[in-house]
Amino acid sequence: MRRLRIIGITSLILALSSAAPAATWEFDPAHTGVQFKVRHLMVSHVRGDFEKVSGKIVYDEQDISRSSADITIDASSINTRVAKRDEHLKSPDFLDAARYPSLVFQSKKVEKAGAGKLKVTGDLTIREVTKEVVLDIEGPTPPIRDLEGKTRVGGVASTKINRKDFGLTWNKAIETGGVVVGDEVEITIDIEIIKEG
Repeated sequence: MRRLRIIGITSLILALSSAAPAATWEFDPAHTGVQFKVRHLMVSHVRGDFEKVSGKIVYDEQDISRSSADITIDASSINTRVAKRDEHLKSPDFLDAARYPSLVFQSKKVEKAGAGKLKVTGDLTIREVTKEVVLDIEGPTPPIRDLEGKTRVGGVASTKINRKDFGLTWNKAIETGGVVVGDEVEITIDIEIIKEG
């Protein structure tokens, strides 16, 4: 009986030591981007992106619930390819980038959502207003070694928010009864991360 107990304990130790620990991954800023889309005059869309995004991902393959994501977006890096519009979006009418330099997402829960998909629930903070949002993730991709031997994976996160929930309430009515800017904003994050160590 004592021999069986020792064998059982030894097997448990071996199983625990062989389990892959949670790995920390850093964003590759050159291959990570945040894009958004919002209605203009309710007849077309304005598309733009944020050129500076950073963060870390902790990914635990053995227990997805122990994974986490922290993403920081530089508000002043917004780019819609129209300089006058970009300045307006950085102004107090919208992001007020001088006063609130970052948009931040911090995860609270990570769960599987089918084959090759994850659902990440967390807090998004814009202009010091924090609301819970859910990111739908396609990925992560299978890991690959780059030319320098570093391990990389990728994924795509998407969500929708109502800008007014975060105090982005500026708008103008037009003669036909519509408004200049829609309330719903579609957000997509193309992510490429590099394993630390």
